[in-house]
Amino acid sequence: MKLTSIILFALLSSWSLPNKPVERVDIKQYAGVWYSLYSIPTIFDKNTRETTGFYTWNPKGYYDVVTSYKKGNDEDIHSVKSKVFQVAGTNNAQMEAQFLWPYKVDYWVIELADDYSYVVVGHPEYKYLFIMSRRKALPPKQLDEIMARCKARGYPVEKLVSQQHDK
Repeated sequence: MKLTSIILFALLSSWSLPNKPVERVDIKQYAGVWYSLYSIPTIFDKNTRETTGFYTWNPKGYYDVVTSYKKGNDEDIHSVKSKVFQVAGTNNAQMEAQFLWPYKVDYWVIELADDYSYVVVGHPEYKYLFIMSRRKALPPKQLDEIMARCKARGYPVEKLVSQQHDK
C-alpha cells in the first residue's frame, strides 16, 4: 500500500495540473464544520494545532466563520471570527477571506470532493494551501493523492504542516 502511494505521488508530481478554482461550489453544502488537516502556515495560524472552522451562511451574502484552535502546547481553545465572501461570476469557487477589515485575501476552492467530505483551498500566487475535511482525518492514501495533485499544481507541499487533530 505504501509503495503504491509513493509511486502514485511520483507519477502525479511529474505532471502539471492548472492552479485554478473548481467549476462550482454549492454555498449551502459548503457551510458547516471543516477540520483543517494540513496547511502552509500564514501569519494568522503559525504554531496552531487542531484548527476547526465553523462556516455559517449569512443571508447578507457571505460566510461568517469562527475558527477555533490551540496554540503551541497550550490546551486552551482560542477563536477568531472572519468572513468569507464569494467573488461574483465564479459560481462561488473563488472567494475572499477577510480577517481584518478592509483587507481581503484570495481564497480559491481548487479541489472539492463530490460529497463535500474534503476541500483544498489554494491561492492564485501559491501563497496559501489548506487541506480540510469534515472529519479529523482522511485515509492516508487519499491524503497522499491530494498532496500529489497539489504538488502537480505547483504548490510547495513540503511546507505543509499537520494540524495534529486527535483521530
